[in-house]
Amino acid sequence: MSSPKELRYSEEHEWVKVEDGKATIGITKFAQSELGDIVFVELPEVGDELKADEPFGSVESVKTVSELYAPVSGKVVEVNEDLNDSPEYVNESPYEKAWMVVVEMSDESELDELMDAEAYDNMTNEG
Repeated sequence: MSSPKELRYSEEHEWVKVEDGKATIGITKFAQSELGDIVFVELPEVGDELKADEPFGSVESVKTVSELYAPVSGKVVEVNEDLNDSPEYVNESPYEKAWMVVVEMSDESELDELMDAEAYDNMTNEG
C-alpha cells in the first residue's frame, strides 16, 4: 500500500498537499486502517490558528478517539464540512474526499520536517 508520491507526511500520520502557499491536510490510509470505522470527525473553525505538532481536532472510530496533529502552522481558511455528515469518507477516500482542513501556511520551511512518500512507507511498513 504505497502512499501518494506528491504528498508530504508527518510521523503522526497526517498528509499534506501544498498548492500556492496553502496546505491541505488529512490523515493517511495507514492511519484510517489502524483506527477502523470512523464515526465522527471534530475539526477547527475557519480562522483558527494551527501550530505545527499541536492537536487541531480528533477522529473518533468504533475503537478509539485519536487526536489530529497539525503538520504545519498557519490559519485555517477552509474546513471540509462534508465530514460532519459523512465521516466514513475518511475510510473510503482518505486522500480525496476526506481532506480535513486547508491552512494558509505561516512558515513553509516546516514542510522540510515532513517525510516524502518513500520515507513514510518505510516507517509504516516497519510496524
